[in-house]
Amino acid sequence: MGGAHGGEDRLAAFYNQRAVVHPVHPLTPQREQQRERFIARLKAEGRHAVLEIGSGPGLDGLKFVQAGIHYTGVDLSEEHVRLATAKGLNVSVASARNLPFADGVFPAVWTMSTLLHIPNSDIDDVVRELVRVAAPGAPIAVGLWSGDDVEVLNPEDVIQPPRFFSRRSDAALRRIFGRHGDVEELMTWPEGTGAESGPGAGHWTQHYQFLVLRTPPPEPN
Repeated sequence: MGGAHGGEDRLAAFYNQRAVVHPVHPLTPQREQQRERFIARLKAEGRHAVLEIGSGPGLDGLKFVQAGIHYTGVDLSEEHVRLATAKGLNVSVASARNLPFADGVFPAVWTMSTLLHIPNSDIDDVVRELVRVAAPGAPIAVGLWSGDDVEVLNPEDVIQPPRFFSRRSDAALRRIFGRHGDVEELMTWPEGTGAESGPGAGHWTQHYQFLVLRTPPPEPN
C-alpha cells in the first residue's frame, strides 16, 4: 500500500471533495491531441476497447465512447465514479494495485495524471498489474507530471489531506516502464507557467510526460 502519504484513502478523500467543489478540469490542447492520436492508434490496430485507470469525472471516457471504443474505467473516488456513471460511462471504484479484471482482457489501457500518486515503492507492482489486465502486445498510454525524482505533498492543496506526488524524471520513467515492456514513445511538453503549469502552484519546475508502453508479445506456442 506504500507509506502513509501514498495511502489510497487519503487520495480518495481529496478527490471526493474536489469532485464536488471543482467537478470540471478541462484538458490542455496538447493532452487532447495525444488522446486523439491514441484513439487513432487503437483504430489503426483494430483495438475496440480500452481500460482507463483514474477516470475522474469521465472527460476522456466520453471521447473514447464517442469514437466507438468500448470504455471501462476505474477510480478511487466514489464521487468521480458517480459523476462518470451519470454520463452513462461504465466506471467502478477500484484500485490500480488490485484491479478486478481477468488477465489479458483489455486491448489497450489509458491513464492520465494518476500514476504520479503511486510511490516509487509501489510503482513496479502497479505497472505489473496494468500489464496483467492488458492483452499481450497492447499499448498502455501513461501521462504524468515530471520532477527531479522527489516524493512530496502538494503545497497548493487547500483541500485536506493534500495529495502525494511522486515526481519522476524522464530517465526514471524510461527505466521504470522499460522493465515491463517496450517504451515506444515518450513525449514531453510544458503546460503553462505559474499556477497554470500543473500541481505545485508554480512552485515546481516540471513538464508533462506522455509515454506509450507496449506490453510483451504473446508467448510462442
